[in-house]
Amino acid sequence: MPHLFESAPSGRSKCRGCSRTIERGTLRFGERLPNPFADGEMTLWFHPVCAAYKRPEPLLETLSDASNTIENREDLERIARSSIAHKRLPRIDGAEPSPSSQAKCRHCRNPIERDSWRVRLVYFEEGMFSGGGFIHLECRNDYFETDDVADRVLHFSSELDIAQLERLKSAFASGPKT
Repeated sequence: MPHLFESAPSGRSKCRGCSRTIERGTLRFGERLPNPFADGEMTLWFHPVCAAYKRPEPLLETLSDASNTIENREDLERIARSSIAHKRLPRIDGAEPSPSSQAKCRHCRNPIERDSWRVRLVYFEEGMFSGGGFIHLECRNDYFETDDVADRVLHFSSELDIAQLERLKSAFASGPKT
């Protein structure tokens, strides 16, 4: 079966991109994949914008075939095309203050200092997102080959409180490391 867009019949499914509940009646994107654990297929559910950020190819394929009107279709296409153009962008999984200085940046290989911002990375493998390390927030331009990452990072940083979000936005405003 092909990938699909549908209205969520209940509020029980969770988005594979952001791990938040997909509310009943809202539009969701379903990516159909072979089931690695049994015969048949499985469906991974996403908020449409999360799919545009993290699974752009199947989303664009389905958007081109969708006959129904998809809200914010142009925005979803723009985000997905950007995700395809910069191959590392779908790895973004939010940001957090580093709890220690043990992790090393995947770009510059230097330790990420305690309480400095780090961007979480994930890889999509076998129908799941797996942790892939971190990068300094300041290394974002060189690692992702674009500085247009703030919206993605903020979108997947839902666990941060308001004060932390404001600090993160200020860190973005200060610019990347040169």
